[in-house]
Amino acid sequence: MATHSAGTRGDGRLFRITTGLVALFVPLVVAGIAVVLIHGSLLSIKEFGLRFWSGTTWDPVAGEFGALPFIWGTLYSSFLALLISTPVALGIAVFLSDLSPHALRQPLIFLTELLAAIPSIVYGLWGIFVLVPLVRQIQTSLPDRLRATPLFSGPPLGIGMLSAALILAVMITPFTASVAREILRAVPRAQREGAFALGATRWEAIRLALFYGRSGILGAVMLGLGRALGETMAVTMVIGNTPKVSLSLFAPQYTMAAVIANEFTEAADDLYLHALVEIGLVLFIVTVVVNLMSRILIWSATTESRAPRRRAVVARAA
Repeated sequence: MATHSAGTRGDGRLFRITTGLVALFVPLVVAGIAVVLIHGSLLSIKEFGLRFWSGTTWDPVAGEFGALPFIWGTLYSSFLALLISTPVALGIAVFLSDLSPHALRQPLIFLTELLAAIPSIVYGLWGIFVLVPLVRQIQTSLPDRLRATPLFSGPPLGIGMLSAALILAVMITPFTASVAREILRAVPRAQREGAFALGATRWEAIRLALFYGRSGILGAVMLGLGRALGETMAVTMVIGNTPKVSLSLFAPQYTMAAVIANEFTEAADDLYLHALVEIGLVLFIVTVVVNLMSRILIWSATTESRAPRRRAVVARAA
């Protein structure tokens, strides 16, 4: 019996060590990516320093490289896509979890998840043939006075920031909707039943469920943002690929992932190649910072939701 107990403890210790090593593999991979990117961009870092982040000129012929247009294009398109997709994704999640007829629920869930599996190049082709003409039509139908404002200025090409944001919104909506639906399904039924018992309407019960799962829903939104930040091919095909900083929704712009995909094979000298690798390093840092901020938001939302319960426990104990 003692031998069996000792063997069980040994197996448990071995399992704990093995799983710990596997978990340690994740931060090692992240650190390895950072080391490779830093090593591959040393020449650009030494040449430009922090000026690389704030520079607006991208001229490989003159050897002048600035990443600000690409940083702006990446963040602008991603957050604009997030602004468009979040209400749609939450509406899909609420309908599928609370309002959909049983016969429609599984087919709609399947179609939503199918959207997430479509390759980005297919989205890009759809954007060129469907979305770009639609955006061009929208732009040309706007009043001239409105098109003269900085937000709506730009050539009526249909290729630009709005097209990129719309295609990103379509691409990230299935991710956000699927995770948000699972969060709403995980909300205890007692929450909704308690609301109905107190005389709440269905909308009020759904609002209560959304409030209860807000930290998880926020995580779902941030998951979609992470997908949008790194998207390459679909955005490359519809954004216009012009390195400039502009507030306009219709002006052609550029993203970090797109410039790497377009110009990496054309890098004719070491400085050009190192500048492109540093763009990848900047994208890596931006992604890490955005994810850290999202974790802080989720943590603060979770802490805020637990505070009333702690106060209630303390009050009952008193």
